[in-house]
Amino acid sequence: ASLLAGSKKFRSNLYGGIAQGVKIINLAVLDANGNGSTSAAIAADDWVITNKSAYNIRVINMSLGTPAKDSYENDPLCQAIRRAFNAGIVVVVSAGNNGKDDFGNKLYGSISSPGIEPSAITVGAANSYGTDYRVDDAIASFSSKGPTRGYKIVGGVKKYDNLIKPDIVAPGNKLIAAISNSSRGNSGSIVRRNPSLDTRGSSKAEEGLMYMSGTSMAAPLVSGAVAMMLQANPNLTPNLVKATLMYSAQQLNGYNSFEQGAGLLNIDGAMQITKNIKSNVSLLSNGSSMMTLPILLQFNKVGNENVYWGKGVITNYAILSGDNLMTYYQGMYGNGVIMGDGTPFINGQLTRSTSLTTNGLNLSSGSLISNGVIMGDGIPFISSNAMGSGSTIGNGVIMGDGVIMGDGVLISDNVASLSVLGDPTAGMELED
Repeated sequence: ASLLAGSKKFRSNLYGGIAQGVKIINLAVLDANGNGSTSAAIAADDWVITNKSAYNIRVINMSLGTPAKDSYENDPLCQAIRRAFNAGIVVVVSAGNNGKDDFGNKLYGSISSPGIEPSAITVGAANSYGTDYRVDDAIASFSSKGPTRGYKIVGGVKKYDNLIKPDIVAPGNKLIAAISNSSRGNSGSIVRRNPSLDTRGSSKAEEGLMYMSGTSMAAPLVSGAVAMMLQANPNLTPNLVKATLMYSAQQLNGYNSFEQGAGLLNIDGAMQITKNIKSNVSLLSNGSSMMTLPILLQFNKVGNENVYWGKGVITNYAILSGDNLMTYYQGMYGNGVIMGDGTPFINGQLTRSTSLTTNGLNLSSGSLISNGVIMGDGIPFISSNAMGSGSTIGNGVIMGDGVIMGDGVLISDNVASLSVLGDPTAGMELED
């Protein structure tokens, strides 16, 4: 909540949330130890749908997850997310913190539920290394990686979803935000059990603030960005919000789309696009001009750096790219569809839908590395036993067989031991 909407007036006017002043409705589904039930999360999600109009609810942030077993088509938590999406609500979820094993090796196929749901904006974590510039930014080692590994049994054989996730990454390593009053007085709280997280241990003491790491921290940064986008242009559909965030994201060198999705959150770029999208966008048809003015420069300044937009949109198994994604309205941005509907499989081949997309878009199947190299041709990703037990991906890392048996217990991913303290990064000192 502090990262999303915290006031800079709290202490020294240094640290504030992304969308200060946004109204928050808190639906508690986890206990003091970060544990809860899937049924409670579903009930909260359905409460939001029922009360959407009464409270003008536009965004749901879910910084929690459980091991993914079922395909998103059958997963009850994913089905709840889809109901919210169909009601016009943008749903932002954390990817999970299971991106490496006990030996530090990358673990692909580790996205948690409901992050496996195609309609959700699934957020991984980046590491800024405590600097304002972006040239050194990297993917946090703990951040869960795609593809999604929920499955269903068809003809006695497991068919894995294998969707490209996460959709986007945002800073999630050693972020500084407010300590809750209950945590300060609770000897069992994270900050009391890990005193190094308290910023008072810094050379520039600041009471009431702490460090936290995890995709749970990254997700509310994206939710805050969404809130600002919807304030600037209330007519954006959830799909168009998601596409704008991905299109404007900055690709990090050396990481594939199973690690970073479309790239690193770029709020300034997303807002530039948002403010230029026509106010009647929800009434446009496929191929209609979407912008009030042409987008001449497809990058923006962050400090003294040029941040170039990746100009790509993930659609389940594929990535669409090209200027026309934002120049013309794509039918897949509308309500009642998901982004993946724009690239369906027809006769076993990944195809671009002519009714949901326009000409001039490049279709890349499989996961991409930031330099454009394709990690797979798309076909193995949906075959009957694709990337099954013992399969290898990318750099030869063996991926699990996806048979992690979820027991219905929901765990806030910010309590995972490997993410509480974050990656080994120099402490981010409080600024003057």
